[in-house]
Amino acid sequence: MEDLAVPVLELRDFFREQGRLAEQIRSVCRLSAGARPVHRTQSEIDPAQQRAMVRKGIQNELRSEIDDGIDRLYRIYAESVHRLGTPVFAKSYFRILREEFPQSSNIITVVYAGKAVASVLNFYFRDEVVPFYGGGVRAARMLAANDFMYWEVMRRAVRAGYRIFDFGRSKVGTDPMHSTQLGIRAHAAHLSIPPGDGRSLPDLNPLNPSSRS
Repeated sequence: MEDLAVPVLELRDFFREQGRLAEQIRSVCRLSAGARPVHRTQSEIDPAQQRAMVRKGIQNELRSEIDDGIDRLYRIYAESVHRLGTPVFAKSYFRILREEFPQSSNIITVVYAGKAVASVLNFYFRDEVVPFYGGGVRAARMLAANDFMYWEVMRRAVRAGYRIFDFGRSKVGTDPMHSTQLGIRAHAAHLSIPPGDGRSLPDLNPLNPSSRS
């Protein structure tokens, strides 16, 4: 950790290797793709309601685009988190992320009638894709834009050879709605911190009383 100049290093252990690390258990929503390529009209999403939402997005003539810049992503992300009452990260932060990971990240934006309605910043590592920062405008729900967006993330990733879709961690029992609706199963992940200066792993989750206003 000294070489990385970071106070805390969080490690995900899906295989529960025993030993020397302090840990917390989190639920991580992950989906492993099959060997067949995923096409726009070949959805294996479960349940049927979610398949219908993806079809609705297609019927609304939504399309996905890869953005070179962060402008559309940031505008939509900021609007989304404002509606949730969550503080917004600085725009420079997103620019730095893209500059630091130009080959292992991309931005997928969903467009309706020429206007961006949903967008997400994704990171790629080995055979995994991790949708990280994103959101949708108010009209996104009516258009099924968010459902369509995550489907497009997976479709594009499979075509590029990625096989694991990681939709992030959450406290056990509080998995994101879009993850469970997409048929993605939660897996237990033991989040560990190497021993060092005596720090404990921060309890960063919305159920922590100190995180509540």
